[in-house]
Amino acid sequence: KRDVAKDLPLTTDTVMYAASLTKAAFAYATMSLVENGTLALDASIATDLPKPLPDYPKYADLAGDERWRKLTPSILLSHRTGFPNFRFWQPGKAYDPNGKLSFWFDPGTRYGYSGEGINLLQFVLENGKGIDVAGLMKTRLFEPFGMSRTSMTWRPDFAENLAIGYDENGKALGHDQRESVRAAGSMDTTISDFARLVAAMSRGAGLKAATYRTWLTPVTRIRSLRQFPTIGLPDTTDNDAISLGSALGVVTFTSPQGPAFFKGGHDDGTNNLFVCLEKTKTCLLMMSNSSNGESIFPYVIDDVLGRTCFPVYWNGYVRYGRPEDKDAAVPDRHPACGK
Repeated sequence: KRDVAKDLPLTTDTVMYAASLTKAAFAYATMSLVENGTLALDASIATDLPKPLPDYPKYADLAGDERWRKLTPSILLSHRTGFPNFRFWQPGKAYDPNGKLSFWFDPGTRYGYSGEGINLLQFVLENGKGIDVAGLMKTRLFEPFGMSRTSMTWRPDFAENLAIGYDENGKALGHDQRESVRAAGSMDTTISDFARLVAAMSRGAGLKAATYRTWLTPVTRIRSLRQFPTIGLPDTTDNDAISLGSALGVVTFTSPQGPAFFKGGHDDGTNNLFVCLEKTKTCLLMMSNSSNGESIFPYVIDDVLGRTCFPVYWNGYVRYGRPEDKDAAVPDRHPACGK
């Protein structure tokens, strides 16, 4: 149901919150800038900005720390910034609306999921390159791939067929009408629209073969125990068996069926995930307006795609019918791989 109280069905054209699926879409669109020479993946963002990053009020917290000059588009897109996910969620601390942005490790040295990094690349494109990110997404993705009910901000016409989010207990949370473009997660879309994009990604549509391969090539091995929180937990080699890695906006791994990539999206009342098998170009997209959606994702992956060795534990998914996994120290990380 898109609206339980009104008994309205959720359809493939129902507008839903994309959450962090936005990051994968933004990265894919950004690769077109790399292809035409507008953006250099491995150049310091200092070369793209007209003044030092800390001179901008939004990034004044970084004054006195020159490590910001080590940041590159590749580092930002592959979650190697050293920033926390967001400045108001400091590792090991409660939500702090006044949290200060800072580095928790040297840029480029390891993986650490960060929406701050994705939004910083948007800032660089807009303030250093004069590129309107909403326009970039529209011209590079939404229009070419027929995503007519997708936008980086709220549109009034979405209201006629809109999904309301629900928490773990079925409480209605509504739908945020986002007015600001955020590359880390402001997109509204539909299952039908985003499936078109995922299909395009599986084909490498809109990019030259070499650019597409650069987008999908992992730049670092992921050895964090969980995706959230990344910083503050011990590293592990448990995912080395599937070569879990971070590419540009997506996570890669090796399945029994060959190379695969995926990206999830999570917020209160929103659980999303797509998984693609590269060789067969077979993809699965799941979008839910329930905080309980992720509990069935592992089962659907196995049913639709077969044996993949998808990193269930790393993603933080607690399988439906197995609540004990939530509190287990290391529950069944790779059930499709020999367990």
